[in-house]
Amino acid sequence: MDFTPRLKQILLAMLRSDQVLPVKSLAEQIGVSKRTVQRELEYIGSSLKPYHLTFQSKTGIGVWLEGQEEDKTQLLRELEEDTQLDLTNPSVRRERLILEILKDKTLQKLYYYGELFGVSEATISADLEQIEPWFAAHGMKVVRRPGSGIHLEGSEKAYRQAIRDFINEHIDTSLIKTAYEDEGAAMLQKIRRKQGREFTNLLDDEILKQVVSCIQEMQNAQITNMTENSYVGLVLHVTIAVNRILKGEIIEGNYAFLEDLKKEPEYALALRVSERLQSRFAVPIPEIETAYICLHLKGAKKQSTDGDLPADAMEQEEQMTLLKDMLDAFDHSLTFALLQDEEFIHGLLAHLQPTLVRLLHGMKIQNPILEQIQTDYQDIYQKCQNVANVIAERTHCPVPDAEIGFLAIHFGAAMVRLEGRKLVQRKVDAGVVCASGIGISRLMMTKISNCFRDRVELKAYGKNDLSPYVLDKLDFLISSLPLEQVDADILYVNPLLPETDMKQIEEKIARYELTPAREKQEDPFTRQLEQVNYVAVQIKSLIENLVFQKVDEKIGFEELLVAVSEKLSPYADRRAMIQEDIMAREKLASQVFAEFGFALLHSRTGGVTKPCISICMTKSLNLFEDPYWKQIGVVIVMLLPREDHLEENSDILGYISSSLIEDPDFLVTIMEGDKEKMQDAMSRNLKQYFNQYLNKL
Repeated sequence: MDFTPRLKQILLAMLRSDQVLPVKSLAEQIGVSKRTVQRELEYIGSSLKPYHLTFQSKTGIGVWLEGQEEDKTQLLRELEEDTQLDLTNPSVRRERLILEILKDKTLQKLYYYGELFGVSEATISADLEQIEPWFAAHGMKVVRRPGSGIHLEGSEKAYRQAIRDFINEHIDTSLIKTAYEDEGAAMLQKIRRKQGREFTNLLDDEILKQVVSCIQEMQNAQITNMTENSYVGLVLHVTIAVNRILKGEIIEGNYAFLEDLKKEPEYALALRVSERLQSRFAVPIPEIETAYICLHLKGAKKQSTDGDLPADAMEQEEQMTLLKDMLDAFDHSLTFALLQDEEFIHGLLAHLQPTLVRLLHGMKIQNPILEQIQTDYQDIYQKCQNVANVIAERTHCPVPDAEIGFLAIHFGAAMVRLEGRKLVQRKVDAGVVCASGIGISRLMMTKISNCFRDRVELKAYGKNDLSPYVLDKLDFLISSLPLEQVDADILYVNPLLPETDMKQIEEKIARYELTPAREKQEDPFTRQLEQVNYVAVQIKSLIENLVFQKVDEKIGFEELLVAVSEKLSPYADRRAMIQEDIMAREKLASQVFAEFGFALLHSRTGGVTKPCISICMTKSLNLFEDPYWKQIGVVIVMLLPREDHLEENSDILGYISSSLIEDPDFLVTIMEGDKEKMQDAMSRNLKQYFNQYLNKL
């Protein structure tokens, strides 16, 4: 829409009256002089052509628009939607001035902006003084040249980042977020809608549509696995880059890191994106631009991940050390407990890798729920500021508040799990669907579970998991993102589940509690008896089958695993599984606790058919000599089978592992190296657990 703000006011007045208006009357309505109106109307004709309207005037009578009524209605609708800005408001006008300068950073006179906004050159000059700090914060400088005008100075990288930040701060990017869920054709239609006019004017509407089309046509799993905000960030980055490349502006960069990036798996995907862009826009994409696309892919947050560690052993060790320092900074008294939360360790490691990429390369990320996190989870957020200090010290890069907010989500979910680990059978079946990342979905799950406990059984699903078979097993869905064409009862909520959302969930559960279940459920008392019997059998088996073995003082980690597995299984394939699963868990985060004098190796494995505990000490009962063991006196191995009773078994072994810290006498008894005394101590602790378990039924 190529109309000045004042001309928009004139057209609105003409369209709303829909009759011949004297120029004098028109000027009075708008509050300007008759001459100003005449000057604005001199060049209106060409601007009206896209709307199939013509401007008519007759001396002594007035002015009017000619054309079809539907064309007039369309123009009126667009003008009303496009004139929400009050340019008499200095803050609104200055925001718009930043936008206009970013749209064209070449030399422009003050007169140009004065006419654009309908204010004096002196007002524009004062506005420039107010917005200069914004540009300075983005590494840009507004340069004034007397008699010539103003223009922007700064690096190409800073200019692009300024555009990104302005969009994130002021413009609704919902049209790109919609692309995250919609098919390509539907998305292109939505981009053409009026809602994104200012945004698409800044980036070039056609380039944006073509970039979205290119990315969607790739149908790449890594891209579709991105969270909404990361997807929006990628689209914005690529659109801005293409727009600048077409203008002959190539980003500057440290080419030294280019060769290293080429070895990364994300570089191959970045190269595919560049090749598609080259084909679509008929312009070569320089290697340095491909490198920055690669960085965005590496720094993207994911919806789901397996938490794999880096392949490089040195990098693995560095990340493990950093992770433990982060836990200590959060709350030293909880470090041991948090290290036992495998779900938390996996999720935090998966989050940490792209976080480090973003920090080291100065890449920003948006956190749309930051203020709510800071308000609703103040204590956790403050502790995560200490965590951020550890990261900043290690990377020599400041950690933005948005990143701290995401850390708070991961730590918050872990804290919720710590506060309510022991849950019982649920009656209502619900699915949690979330596309904002692993941490948020888990926070939703644990918060709902702890609130409603035995009233609801929850399972997490991705959007693509919602098959008819899955939906048939669920009473309703709890979702933080739109789910179109999903035949189910869906409750839409905020990811952080404020009180209003929790109330709605409670109402939904209460309603389904009163309706017949989808499947015939067992008698509750019978089910409780089965549970009690199962737990009692597992406890009895753990006590009676406690394995105690003495090994050589010089034994290493892998040799000890061989010795343990030989005691636990007579089958070679199962011994191999035990060794592999323990090693995989140890790589995730070392379970050797030198400060407590023991190692607690634990894993879920197909190598055992029931929970088991193995205690290893040296033949002399002295400390282990191999450096890996860090001079500890005992290695305790706890293994869980891969079966349906994971919750019950995890709670039993979790109680034992907690007792090692909370009951000093228990560990002292183990250190004495007497198996019978160990079994007695184990029996005493598990009796306490069993009594607590019965009280909770």
